[in-house]
Amino acid sequence: MMQSGVNDMKKNGGTIRNVEGFSLAEVLAALTIAAMVLVAVLGIYSRAERSAAAVTRKLNSSQLPSEILQRLAEDLDRIIASGSDTRITIENRAEKGFPTARLTIRKSIYNSKNQEQIFEEIVWQTSFDYDTGTNGLVLYRSHSGIALEDKLLDEKREDWEKTYSFVPICTGVTFFKVQVPQGEEFLDKWANPSLPAGITVTISFAEPFETVRGTLDVPEAEKITRIIAIDRTRKIKFKIPPSQGQEQEKQEAEEIAAKEAAQKEEAEEQKSKKSDEKQKPK
Repeated sequence: MMQSGVNDMKKNGGTIRNVEGFSLAEVLAALTIAAMVLVAVLGIYSRAERSAAAVTRKLNSSQLPSEILQRLAEDLDRIIASGSDTRITIENRAEKGFPTARLTIRKSIYNSKNQEQIFEEIVWQTSFDYDTGTNGLVLYRSHSGIALEDKLLDEKREDWEKTYSFVPICTGVTFFKVQVPQGEEFLDKWANPSLPAGITVTISFAEPFETVRGTLDVPEAEKITRIIAIDRTRKIKFKIPPSQGQEQEKQEAEEIAAKEAAQKEEAEEQKSKKSDEKQKPK
């Protein structure tokens, strides 16, 4: 058997040939090419993911602020329209450089002993986001008082959320301010017993920049502002402008009156001249 193996070796040229395979250089070249392709694919995927995230942020930046401002306006309309014993308090301050605000809407009732009780209180406020570590604010909404039914959020609130007074509405807020317009100025604080005529609420999710004062701000073009009337049932005096036909009739009447006045003045002048001529001696 060994002899036949030797004979086979001789027939094949007297050498033992191993099975052919890839050399080390070929393996390294293949791995290098595969790594380059993988890096290119991951780069394309990363750019596509960033582009999709940017589009999503752009859509949220226009839709989410409008939804928040609409819900805040609904709270004001519902509570203030339901009675007159309502107060609004506004506070603005800076937290970690971010402009933050607190808006409190409180409706009170009085018991048989004439003691004030909070019937319903809703608070909108922002605080720095310590939980997620993102550089921004969290917008909270609180609802408390005797009227515990929250028609705005209770239907969508989870069971564990019902045990907490402040419910997070959204994260990533970079600007939140509530002000009271007073002539040409805007008040950052309101604690008067009387209700203001209206308030302005400004919110933004844009990237902030540092001001010369050391606080944070966002570009004016990225701020979403809404002016909310507080008492929409108040009496408003309307001045109805005259129509085009009425304006023309008024002009014609003024022209006729001017002509009549001129004719009357001319007749009086002629009468005065005749009277002077009669009085002259002959």
